[in-house]
Amino acid sequence: MMLCEWKNFSSDTESYTLESFEDLIGDEFESMMFKDDETIPAFIWTVNYVVIVKRCSKLYTDISFEKIPRNPVCE
Repeated sequence: MMLCEWKNFSSDTESYTLESFEDLIGDEFESMMFKDDETIPAFIWTVNYVVIVKRCSKLYTDISFEKIPRNPVCE
């Protein structure tokens, strides 16, 4: 499911609001995508990045973010 409005989500160690996510990533939120009935998004789009949300553990809900530039400049 694709959402164009922010939906708060949490891991076992942290809760993510729009403000905390934008501060962490350093960019402005645009949309997010949830797979199936997951409570944590799989992808988050910002103005300059696609952020992949990765699960770090199978026992706990621990996540990390990988930023990929949306429009890389090739020289």
